[in-house]
Amino acid sequence: MERLWAPWRMQYIEQGGRVRECLFCELPAQLKDEENFVLYRGETGFIMLNSFPYNSGHLMVAPFKHTADMYELEDDELLEISHLIRYSVRLLTAAVQPDGFNLGMNLGRSAGAGVADHIHWHIVPRWNGDTNFMPVTAGTKVLPESLRSTYDKLKKKMEELGAP
Repeated sequence: MERLWAPWRMQYIEQGGRVRECLFCELPAQLKDEENFVLYRGETGFIMLNSFPYNSGHLMVAPFKHTADMYELEDDELLEISHLIRYSVRLLTAAVQPDGFNLGMNLGRSAGAGVADHIHWHIVPRWNGDTNFMPVTAGTKVLPESLRSTYDKLKKKMEELGAP
């Protein structure tokens, strides 16, 4: 029997998928970007790895402003968020060569938002054939790379590509 090891998932399981504080406010405020997997800070928003990813390389883009309402974001904030999403696609394309992407956001808990009080966008790289028997029969997703390895790979590629 083969064993799958994904120790970072236990934190998610123990929390029941919930976070106590707003991770999009708390983690950037700590100024521990490498530890918290924050890849890039802009003027009004940032890019970070999802600690509970759907796929390796799953990024999130969020404004620094704590809001769940798109209408509370100023035009410059929305513009920078759009640039960060576009850059995230470029970065992942260069670093991990996915066959496609899921880009999106969930507005409100009923729409599937795990953190409903702070608007954020997901950038999920996808590969042909990345669905196999594990998610279908066991409800389990196997991630072939640690978060630290993914972070290091993306930071290195960012040095080559330059800032957004």
